[in-house]
Amino acid sequence: MPPDDQIPTHTVGQRLERLDARAKVLGTARYADDLTFPGLLHLKVVFSTEPHARVRAIRTDAARRAPGVRAVLTAKDCPGENLIPLVLPDLTLMAADRVRFVGDPVAAVVADTPEAAHDAARLVEVDYEPLPAVFDVLEALRPGAPVVAPPVSGPGGHGGANTAPNLFNLLEVKKGDLAAGFEAADVVVEQEYRTPYQAHAYLETQGMTCVPEPDGVFAVYGCMQCPFYVHEAVARVLGVPRHRVKVIQVGTGGGFGGKEDVPSIIAGLAALGAWHTGRPVKLVLSRKEDFETMSKRHPALVRLKVGAKEDGTLTALEERLWLDGGAYATLSPVVLYRAVTHAAGPYRWPAVHVTGHAVATNKVPCGAFRGFGTLQVIFALESILDELAERLGLDPLDLRLKNAVRVGDALGTNQALTESVGFVETLERAAEVAGYREKRERYKTWQEGPKRRGVGLGCLLYGVGLGAKGKFIDRTGAHVQLYPDGSCAVSIGNAEMGQGLRTVISQIAAEELGLEFGKVQTFDGDTSRVPDSGPTVASRATVMAGNAVRDACGQIRRELLAEAGLMLGASPEELELFQTWARVKGAPERRAAMNDVIARAAHARRPLTASGFRLPADTWWSDDEGQGKAYEVYTYATNVCEVEVDLETGESRVLSLTAAHDIGRAINPTLAEGQIEGGALQGLGFALTEEVQIDQGVIRNPRFATYIIPTAMDSPELKAVIVEHPYSGGPYGAKGIGEPPIMGIAPAVTNAIKAATGARLFECPATPERVTEAMKSQGVAARDEVTV
Repeated sequence: MPPDDQIPTHTVGQRLERLDARAKVLGTARYADDLTFPGLLHLKVVFSTEPHARVRAIRTDAARRAPGVRAVLTAKDCPGENLIPLVLPDLTLMAADRVRFVGDPVAAVVADTPEAAHDAARLVEVDYEPLPAVFDVLEALRPGAPVVAPPVSGPGGHGGANTAPNLFNLLEVKKGDLAAGFEAADVVVEQEYRTPYQAHAYLETQGMTCVPEPDGVFAVYGCMQCPFYVHEAVARVLGVPRHRVKVIQVGTGGGFGGKEDVPSIIAGLAALGAWHTGRPVKLVLSRKEDFETMSKRHPALVRLKVGAKEDGTLTALEERLWLDGGAYATLSPVVLYRAVTHAAGPYRWPAVHVTGHAVATNKVPCGAFRGFGTLQVIFALESILDELAERLGLDPLDLRLKNAVRVGDALGTNQALTESVGFVETLERAAEVAGYREKRERYKTWQEGPKRRGVGLGCLLYGVGLGAKGKFIDRTGAHVQLYPDGSCAVSIGNAEMGQGLRTVISQIAAEELGLEFGKVQTFDGDTSRVPDSGPTVASRATVMAGNAVRDACGQIRRELLAEAGLMLGASPEELELFQTWARVKGAPERRAAMNDVIARAAHARRPLTASGFRLPADTWWSDDEGQGKAYEVYTYATNVCEVEVDLETGESRVLSLTAAHDIGRAINPTLAEGQIEGGALQGLGFALTEEVQIDQGVIRNPRFATYIIPTAMDSPELKAVIVEHPYSGGPYGAKGIGEPPIMGIAPAVTNAIKAATGARLFECPATPERVTEAMKSQGVAARDEVTV
């Protein structure tokens, strides 16, 4: 049988309309706050107003007497565990005796209407005893610092023993002889970089409804990325066995990682309300509440040192990294693993030593955010590589081409690359489409007025899936039901949240079974219908769910070929499915329509339903050695950004952005391009405008009036370039595409600003104030001093 990428297809690779497009355009799609049930009650959370304090008392009498109030709940009202199970066992549903950040839930009010719940929540009085707080990662690790997170004995979740206060975990990557690498270098560059908090800014805020059913089952409906996380959390909070909880994902208005961990808190609170009242309870956060209390992208401090020979050959990389995890670990150990394993980028380094710390502070917890852990280290690496190129007298593109990984090379983790390595092609294609070399030359000699233009690069690799450290939750299941009329229902445990997953899965099922695309329907996740499929994160859904669906379809396909063989007088081995036909290999005129084959197979009572699975790939990691096969395969990308900077105001405007991505195979090119374009625009927010401002633990800009995200008016000309180096372990050669589009944008922007102005930024976002200060502090010529 030929490789997947050589098999003729009729749905895979086609630009088919996404299944949910019309419902979203017409406004008929239903989201968490659209749901209603008989007897529905509403829940309002009382959040901590202190960054660190003991809870002396919670006075609820006045709230209980308020009109329409049905229950006022605190931690002591949990019938099960007051715990949200994630990587480390530290995140509580509601604070019991100590609050760790401004936004810790301390009580919940359940009432007849949202207004009644809001008014009663204001009557809850909490008596706090303030404790010393810490807001800086380096201060948090100093002896005598206020203890936010106590030591955890044993494995510190995703690596390393966590035996120090305020240290969620520590991880290292080690390769080669670092001292020898720097000794061999002709040029060494060392710098410090900082990146900010970033809010997910999804269209739909967090929302859940829990419905107690007559048979004792608690049904949870809401927006989420990980139904099975929510399933476990609700069962543990209520203290019931898992079969008494079912979780149904409804339309999810964006996630970007922000609906991985914290939906378990929202669902747990709604379930607690339903437990105590016996009625459906809904909790939907306001935009301000969501901003102030839900997880964010980790701010980072990166100290980086690199060396190279005169000809541009890289010799050594040393990095120390601190991620600010906030008050609870949530997913910080996972994010740190991703950061340290991606710190060396898609380049050949003979010697690497990366040390990463995930640190606790008295600030809002940080979790997953599209490209989690990578934007921070990519900004540092891609910035310092441009500095290195300048010192060596090389063009930044040539430095990258010289050191780019190819098949047969080893990454900084010492993982050997055996297939699907399209990084060099992304470099070449992005540069060609963007006109990189021509513009670099032109902007060196032609500039007029107070505005200057420049072009910059930002490159990356991204490990697809959960990797070696996530194998314990890395599995996916699917269920496929083929009906006698030739229609097909597919159920998967991974979440559609706007990325087009249901459409891609339907294309794969149609391809496998020889069906018309319009006859396949893929349903949203329901934990009572499919097995635990892990989280919908890390660009894993197409590879994992796609392969699980292929496994299920393969079982049905064998039955169909057996029936077709009887119809055509051939053995199943002599047959193939081509588009919507079963035919004899080498004799295409001997064929039968799949609709007829399916009807005959159903009449013969052949089993036309099956469950399929995809188990973790063969990956491994050694904490002691600091190396391993960190991920099964990697996506590669190159971004070329063209900016215009006003030297008088420091304002930077992105004129064009070209993004070339090696994604293995595009199941639906239109959806892949949409991911690239959307992620790129989101990356421009991280690069230019987005920064959560926190003062003494309090978020000062919790609304879109003051937290500035890019809009359609800010979008530059976006050119998405798909590069296909198929992966044998992916469905039809596909890899992941969800995360990478955001990842390399910030350094492409700041490298372009450097090319335009001569000023290097070591912190993002590149606000006008930062650009102006960089030009001033680095002695860049003012407008009237620029030579044209």
